[in-house]
Amino acid sequence: MTGITLINPATEAVLQTVEHSSLEQVDDAVARATFAQRAWAALPPAERAAALRRFATVVEGDIDNLAALEVANSGHPISQARWEAGHVRDVLNYYAAAPERMIGKTIPVAGGIDVTFLEALGVVGVIVPWNFPMTIAAWGFAPALAAGNAVLLKPAEWTPLTAIRLGELALEAGMPPGLFQVLPGKGTVIGERFVTHPEVRKVVFTGSTTVGKQVMAGCADQVKAVTLELGGKSANVIFADSDLEKAAATAPYAVFENAGQDCCARSRILVQRSVYDRFLELLEPAVKGVRVGSPLADDTEMGPLVSAAHLAKVRSYVPDDRQVAFRGSAPDGPGYWFAPTVLLPDSRTDRVAEDEIFGPVVSVLPFEDEADAITLANDSIYGLSGSIWTRDLGRAIRVSRAIESGNLSVNSHSSVRYSTPFGGYKQSGLGRELGPDAAAAFTETKNVFISMD
Repeated sequence: MTGITLINPATEAVLQTVEHSSLEQVDDAVARATFAQRAWAALPPAERAAALRRFATVVEGDIDNLAALEVANSGHPISQARWEAGHVRDVLNYYAAAPERMIGKTIPVAGGIDVTFLEALGVVGVIVPWNFPMTIAAWGFAPALAAGNAVLLKPAEWTPLTAIRLGELALEAGMPPGLFQVLPGKGTVIGERFVTHPEVRKVVFTGSTTVGKQVMAGCADQVKAVTLELGGKSANVIFADSDLEKAAATAPYAVFENAGQDCCARSRILVQRSVYDRFLELLEPAVKGVRVGSPLADDTEMGPLVSAAHLAKVRSYVPDDRQVAFRGSAPDGPGYWFAPTVLLPDSRTDRVAEDEIFGPVVSVLPFEDEADAITLANDSIYGLSGSIWTRDLGRAIRVSRAIESGNLSVNSHSSVRYSTPFGGYKQSGLGRELGPDAAAAFTETKNVFISMD
């Protein structure tokens, strides 16, 4: 049996060692899930709904514990971690309404009656990343369970603790054994087996575009369903007619939240040239005002990066000879700290303007007019999120329709609500999570014709 020693990213103290699941254990888990799913899908919808509400209630009672685990394991500020734990509860409650509303259709046809049914897929494998371990897990397991499926959850190797606890809470809530199982370990073992096991009928993957392509290619061998939420290099587009003060004051929180470890991070700020200098003047104090420090402090707004390896990757984009416009501050001493950093790339093709750095580093680029802003925003392999700042309603609509992105905000930076769909264009992903239709994405539509002859 292999495992991993977890390190607190804010202190570099050893937390604990977590054993990894073996290939044999994955196969055993699939067998248990297959058995449990049949009974779960056969329950009356109201009973499945009640079970999910009980799960949400148990999560509610464990919010402080879940938050403390996330602070220690991931370095999230405590205020953010409490919100994330509450979000898991809210997502469960939202999808608890789904079982009784997953209705089919009656379609007019000649010679009989035609009806459709939404039937559960079976066993679903959910692979989540290390940046938001709790919330992204819930986006997969809550609607999948609501639709009548069993779920096998593979947390990221670096950040498994809240997922393990959620598995325990599911059992405490009375969820059937085997229905929701957490399998910590390596993606090359567990994730790969989700892809190849014939009884795993769908894989939900959130992570890098590179690995997402591998998952998609592997699932193609069995024509297995996938949902992919992948990388991003989102644009924050600032027009000259916008509220510059508000745009500048909020811009740091659109990219530095969670230390920039967010696929929705607006890590490209595009500013109309006529207000470019003024915007930078307003941005500097806003960046330097971001409170970076101990995740245990209630007023901390940004914590450390998740690991030493990831810190080294982020640092590689800002070598000592890199021209930095300005920086915020970060603690000295132990921990994987990196100060909020603003760069002014020499060109639009500079790697800091194109690559997903996944850290607290933002590039600011000028544009000329509306057409140029759209061209620059779309000049990326990604298309996940973004913001548009303008007082012109017509422009807001035109630019929103023209930017190739799955989630856009006008005069704000909102990206994710559990009640609205979330997902990306281009190499940012495939399919949608959350919103009223998410549970249906974990079903097959069966059509039945009943002859009247």
